[in-house]
Amino acid sequence: MGAQETVPSAPGTAGGSAGDGGGHEVHDGVREREIRGEQEHLDRVYRRLEEKIHEAEFLMADAAKRAQVGTPGALAERDAQVFRAGVHLNRLNSEFEDFLFGRIDLLRGKDGERGADGAYTSVEPADDAVRDGGDVRDGGAGTAVADIAETLHIGRLGVLDADYTPLVIDWRAPAAAPFYRATPVAPGRVVRRRVIRSRGRRVLGVEDDLLRPELTAYLDGGELAVVGDGALMAALGRSRGHTMRDIVASIQAEQDEVIRAPAVSVTEVEGGPGTGKTAVALHRAAYLLYQDRRRYAGGILVVSPTPLLVSYTEGVLPSLGEEGQVAVRALGSLVEGAEASAHDEQAVARVKGSSRMVRVLRRAARGTLELGAPGAGGVPGRLRVVALGTRLELDADDLRRIREQALGGTAPVNLLRPRARRLLLDALWERSGAGRRYTDPELAAEARQGFDEDVSTETDFTGFLDAWWPELTPRRVLAAMADERRLSRWARRVLQTGEARRLARSLARLDAGGSGPLSVHDVALLDELRVLLGTPARPRRRREMDPLDQLTGLEELSTYADRLVGRTGRAARAERREEEERTDYAHVIVDEAQDLTPMQWRMVGRRGRQATWTVVGDPAQSSWSDQEEAAAARDEALGARPRRRFELTVNYRNPAEIAELSARVLALAMPGVRPPRAVRATGLVPRFATVTGRPDGAVGRAVRAEAERLLAEVEGTVGVVVAMGRREQARAWLAGLGDRVVPLGSLEAKGLEYDATLVVSPAEIADESPAGLRVLYVALTRATQRLTVLSREKDLPDAEGVPDLLRE
Repeated sequence: MGAQETVPSAPGTAGGSAGDGGGHEVHDGVREREIRGEQEHLDRVYRRLEEKIHEAEFLMADAAKRAQVGTPGALAERDAQVFRAGVHLNRLNSEFEDFLFGRIDLLRGKDGERGADGAYTSVEPADDAVRDGGDVRDGGAGTAVADIAETLHIGRLGVLDADYTPLVIDWRAPAAAPFYRATPVAPGRVVRRRVIRSRGRRVLGVEDDLLRPELTAYLDGGELAVVGDGALMAALGRSRGHTMRDIVASIQAEQDEVIRAPAVSVTEVEGGPGTGKTAVALHRAAYLLYQDRRRYAGGILVVSPTPLLVSYTEGVLPSLGEEGQVAVRALGSLVEGAEASAHDEQAVARVKGSSRMVRVLRRAARGTLELGAPGAGGVPGRLRVVALGTRLELDADDLRRIREQALGGTAPVNLLRPRARRLLLDALWERSGAGRRYTDPELAAEARQGFDEDVSTETDFTGFLDAWWPELTPRRVLAAMADERRLSRWARRVLQTGEARRLARSLARLDAGGSGPLSVHDVALLDELRVLLGTPARPRRRREMDPLDQLTGLEELSTYADRLVGRTGRAARAERREEEERTDYAHVIVDEAQDLTPMQWRMVGRRGRQATWTVVGDPAQSSWSDQEEAAAARDEALGARPRRRFELTVNYRNPAEIAELSARVLALAMPGVRPPRAVRATGLVPRFATVTGRPDGAVGRAVRAEAERLLAEVEGTVGVVVAMGRREQARAWLAGLGDRVVPLGSLEAKGLEYDATLVVSPAEIADESPAGLRVLYVALTRATQRLTVLSREKDLPDAEGVPDLLRE
């Protein structure tokens, strides 16, 4: 499924013709025109919302005037009116951001009945809603033609205009159900489904699904425009040949089967590039949530490998109108308070991602106690307290034995602190000899209780305990691992010397407290440490009750304004974020699952202990070197749940010319694996170019020139894929070319697509990791229209510029 821009499409849609045999027809401004139309509608909606807000404010002001009437009945009526108006006003204000997110264009229904929301109630189209195109304008005889009879915009709140015509349908309303339920196999009345991406009052983009690609549909006298991947489906579906129509039907059937699969345990979906894995998974989330809201009220988590793919995912799958129900997270954002911004070299990433790190982290979590509290100058070697009129002392050997005894438990390190405290008090009580003075058990117990209370409140004891057994944070343990000698001791017989050295040096970017940039692999280590350390329980703060609450008994009404203020604006967003930070979900969707490391599988697995799962990926695109180790961690995360497997086999992203080239690399990376079959040919063969000379300046000039060439040839975006170590150089090479050019490291391209792609030095990408050939395969399969490969000397290009890795 597309992640960035349009694809070659049918006349009347965005993009160009899908089979013109050479070059492509460009329809300028179709996307911009559609965005502009949605913006005009959104402006109208906001004007109506502002009118409703003014009405609610008037009602509250009117209610305030009733305070002058002193009768009990008038006061009760005033409170009720204030409450109702306040609830309405609060709802209007809280739903104000990103208000509109969807649209469906519908055929005429079987009846003309309208529901309470103003929309027609019929689910199925009228028998004569689709007609045969009898003239040239309609495509000629044999072409299916229909008119759009109703357009519904879907949003967080229902809005009617002054004439009670629906401007926005509440996403919970029955009329909005087709937005979630309709599929190409069972479209009902839906011809086009549109996702609208907006921020505040501005429409940022639109992305269409064409559920009836065989139709030529008309809206307001013009042919229905389709933007994004829906445009490609329109081109395929309207092809004259029966073979192409059969292919469209197979795409729809494959995807629909996955979307509607019963939510039992684990649904695994495999498919090569361009088969729509991500889109299918996201539509499945919407379908499941709408079909069984009670079951999935615990939330759905969507995990994507990179922030770039998250931004696309958030556009395709809106929040479904209910905050907290769907959380979209990159792997580097799954842990609260952590956000990956650094990048690890491949050798370091292989160490951090390995399941061997569990043993290293367990040792580090306990070993960090030996360092004592920050700024305390190390672990105290002696404990001295005054109790029962005498000085009691525990020396270093005593303390070592007590620590070993405390750590003999299986609880997390921070949760063992109460046990350590009790063992210290036991040792001091034994050292005092007071227990031998009592023969009566009750007197002995009473004396011991008094002893514990006296000692445990002494500054000498509490200060010692804080320094000797400090509360550890995951970041602090991670920072402690930056010491090479210390880490070598903790990693003995687990990591090789060179691995431990590289790991320690990568963590040197953190300060003593663990502050500093983290990589996506560090985040998984933090999550493991969070479990190994545990979080001590915090005392709950009691809400202070207003004295008037006790006098009036009207706590709900009298505190309403306070709650209203507390739940709006920034506070409300923080509350939603806190809700989304939970670590247990009802359904977990893992996108590009083949790239998760064993440690990342452990992290994701903790968030779905009781969940059902949808796992999508393609082993041929895996960037993780040890697939067997990752498979074992995946099996552990998914547990013994039954699994249903599906395979998507049709590539409708890449033209056949690009798919044929990428298949050569797949044959080297995964011998015997069949690529998905491409469904279209454009006649636009990949372009090969070479750059001579070693200086990076020459490479930069060549990259810029090829990017400019592609910008002139396509309407949409151009992805420039380089080896991970050249990302910053690529940004400098392409500076000033505008937002349509996107420089990418090879590992960042996963799941994304562009109208054109420039792949720089295939050999450099292939050589950067043991999985380099699979990473190169990914890079070569991002383009929907045009592909250029720029070779350097190490690519060993032939006379035509074709690098060694891509020759037949």
